[in-house]
Amino acid sequence: MTAHRLTGAPVAQRLRAETDGNVATLRRRGAVPGLAVVVATDHEATLWYVRSIARAADKAGVHCTVVDLGADAGADELISTLTLLSADEDVHGIILQTPLPPGVDGDELVAHISAAKDVDGANPLSLGRLTVGQEAFAPATARAVVEILEHYEVPLAGRHVSVVGRSTVVGKPLLQLLLQRDATVTVCHSRSRPLERYTSEAEVVVAAVGRPGLLTGALVRAGAVVIDVGTNVLDNGDLVGDVEPVSTTEVAAALTPVPGGVGTVTTALLLLHTTQAALQAGGETASVRASGQGASA
Repeated sequence: MTAHRLTGAPVAQRLRAETDGNVATLRRRGAVPGLAVVVATDHEATLWYVRSIARAADKAGVHCTVVDLGADAGADELISTLTLLSADEDVHGIILQTPLPPGVDGDELVAHISAAKDVDGANPLSLGRLTVGQEAFAPATARAVVEILEHYEVPLAGRHVSVVGRSTVVGKPLLQLLLQRDATVTVCHSRSRPLERYTSEAEVVVAAVGRPGLLTGALVRAGAVVIDVGTNVLDNGDLVGDVEPVSTTEVAAALTPVPGGVGTVTTALLLLHTTQAALQAGGETASVRASGQGASA
């Protein structure tokens, strides 16, 4: 068996087309969607990612401002910046990029991002709304996983999905998105041992821990669909995921590549969310947001 590659390109292309339509609507109104990315790190891989967002925004007609506060920025400076951006009518989307300086509490900071501009679903209010099925921007990476699964028509209702990782960026919001689609979800973490007990029976496995080679073919059920969310930079500069691709490809029915998989869709979603926020700021209805609900029981 050789796993089918679930590339992110066709999914991102569809999302970019929707973004283009929103940008055209806004421009007819004389408005330009604005995205602000707040950075407080000198981590090169992060800075590379931020530059890639800025390039994609420029191509999409979204005005992107990178607010680089430096790796020694304090919590007060970050809070002040997020508060000002939340009040700025020309800014429709705000992203607080991680990692943050040592000693700075990210959970405290994201609460200062306006929920209406929280295009990466970081504010606890956004996460709470997502949990109860109300309108909210889902974290883009978590939503990217679902967008890929739905694009490739991977059934979710009644299926067992194992999510490896419980972060507020991917694992926890992804749990809610999958439940809304009637999947049966197991969320694994560092205390879930042995890991194969939870992954080997799942029909869909999502790896989102940030540990190269964590998931191998030995931990995956034959014919499973595997989504690799990991983005890890090796010492030689190579970008790899959390899934060991050679052994997993021999067992799984389908696998997302790294790079070229989830990350591609994540960036497209951030820009789409920004245009949706801009439309809503202008009083126009935009179908945003919380991703759809399944049955309640």
